[in-house]
Amino acid sequence: MRVLLIEPYDTGSHAVWMRGYQAHSRHDVRILSLEGQFWQWRLLGGAVALAEQFLALDSSDLPDLVVASDMLDLTTFLALTRPITATLPVAVYFHENQLTYPVGPRQKLHHHYAFINYASALAADTVFFNSAFHRDSFFDELPRLLKHFPDHNGLHLVEPLRERSAVLPVGLDLHRYDAFRPAENTTRAATCSGGVPLIVWNHRWEYDKNPATFLTTLYQLAEEGLPFEVALVGENVRQQPAEFEEARDRLGKRVVQYGYMESFANYARLLWDADIVISTSNQDFFGISVVEAIYCGCWPILPDRLNFPALVPEGYHRDMLYRSDGGLLRRSRERVITAEPAPPALRSHVAAFDWRTLAPWYDTAFADLASRKLR
Repeated sequence: MRVLLIEPYDTGSHAVWMRGYQAHSRHDVRILSLEGQFWQWRLLGGAVALAEQFLALDSSDLPDLVVASDMLDLTTFLALTRPITATLPVAVYFHENQLTYPVGPRQKLHHHYAFINYASALAADTVFFNSAFHRDSFFDELPRLLKHFPDHNGLHLVEPLRERSAVLPVGLDLHRYDAFRPAENTTRAATCSGGVPLIVWNHRWEYDKNPATFLTTLYQLAEEGLPFEVALVGENVRQQPAEFEEARDRLGKRVVQYGYMESFANYARLLWDADIVISTSNQDFFGISVVEAIYCGCWPILPDRLNFPALVPEGYHRDMLYRSDGGLLRRSRERVITAEPAPPALRSHVAAFDWRTLAPWYDTAFADLASRKLR
């Protein structure tokens, strides 16, 4: 079967997801995309440019199934390509959504972007979400969005839309980290017994990841005189990340890595060397960076919200999840003092997100959708 992935924002996790599935699928997966920039304009106007590209395809390259990302205004795309797409099965895959994405400190709430997501879901034959949390939060918020409108707001469409939605977790190339795993006699267990615990922050340096709470916790641990080092390796999307510059000054030699690591090999080695991964995020529809760190043996300290509880086996929730800033500090203090290696069950749990496991699941879901449409 020929599957066409359509992505107006071809960068970051969207780009990695597309090409990961393309590399591991049994189907013939093609990509139609635009550069990953100007996200608001991509959501508004990307469908026009991509429809033009689609109509220029040779008839022999036309797909059996279209899978659009949430960054595509699917209704506009289908309207502009209706001579071809009228009978094609179409799905939309939600990496994130504009209904529940936190509004930044310099941004205004625009219901229009959220409504594009909603209308795209209505236009699709099936709606896929990257986590159960994401699906549930989307449908919890959708009635509130629709109630902003004065009449004919379509509240009766919410439940039928939910019924044709499903969860397809994010696929990751986790096995590529295996090549950088240290030998057994130099594993984290030996490091923890006599070394300084290494905490890693591998999230975007942005407001929605809530770095202020994380850094305040580190300052408290440092004031208590506890031994630790920290690697601040998330992607920096700002010219002047003031709180991180302050952290580098205040924590001094404790900061062993500052800034995004372009080399995957160096990043993988860092994750294998690290002992603890902490998240304080206010937005994560899945949690890719946390999964990567857990796979490499880090002990996770995560908020008991969003999708994070799904990333840890239920039996470990009490030790690895927190519900307040005080709980974060206590969990962090415990890990720095005891510095135990993470139990192997954690790695086994997140290994289920590897493409080698998930690609066949995707393939079957897409094939089923195509066959239902044909019937």
